[in-house]
Amino acid sequence: MAVICLASAKGSPGVTTAGLAFALSWSRPVVLAECDPAGGDIAAGYLRHLELDGGHGLMQFVVAELRGQAGEQFWPQLVDLEPPGAQRLLLPGIATPAQAASLDPNWHSIASFFASLEHGNPGFDVIADCGRLVAPHAPWPLLSRADLALLVVKPTLSSLLPAHAVVQTLLGAAGPASEGRTGLLVVGDGEYDDRAVSRHLDVPVIAHLPDDCRSARVLAHGGTVRTRTPLFRAAAVAEGRVIRSISGRRDRLRGPVTREAAHVDV
Repeated sequence: MAVICLASAKGSPGVTTAGLAFALSWSRPVVLAECDPAGGDIAAGYLRHLELDGGHGLMQFVVAELRGQAGEQFWPQLVDLEPPGAQRLLLPGIATPAQAASLDPNWHSIASFFASLEHGNPGFDVIADCGRLVAPHAPWPLLSRADLALLVVKPTLSSLLPAHAVVQTLLGAAGPASEGRTGLLVVGDGEYDDRAVSRHLDVPVIAHLPDDCRSARVLAHGGTVRTRTPLFRAAAVAEGRVIRSISGRRDRLRGPVTREAAHVDV
């Protein structure tokens, strides 16, 4: 189980759409956390039929965490994306960008709590929608703690140019163990193929999601999800690549098992 962050440099390459597509196709228990400092979109979009009253979400969780009640108060803040299974859950984001500054002192503890969810029964992956990283109050501590930070880009020059500086900041935020923690999620078609995108930004492309206007409209405005559409098929394939990338990095960090450590007396 893992913490996966999705973010963009600027513009609207489809971070929230990608996060929702992942969450609704993920094969393991998952929490989709809206950590965008510009505010959450899913309650007013994909889940607008539920008419959520704002009584759930990230701010309420932060208040509970400050009171030492994170463990018991986290789960009541979640919304089931596919009730009643409770396997695909949403932590709604802040209501307005004005609330973003109040989250700044809390991102380290939020990141630690998210990381702890893999040890539950059942364990949960966390997919965090971190929005645009050029916005004020971006959740950098969460990105630096993630098992994988995916920068969402379109394969166009206008998307790749602003991504350069963000990639360098992501690599710096990840610290000494940054190798393998930063990757790219390419969305749609454009001037470059995945190999050229990777060369351009000097980080690997982990997955590619196609343009799928019908599925994107459903995820933006609500409706019936059809998992056999191009977007959801690609998201299911992407899960395997994401998990393999994280597993490979964890194996590298553990290092080779020495003969002495591997030896068991019988």
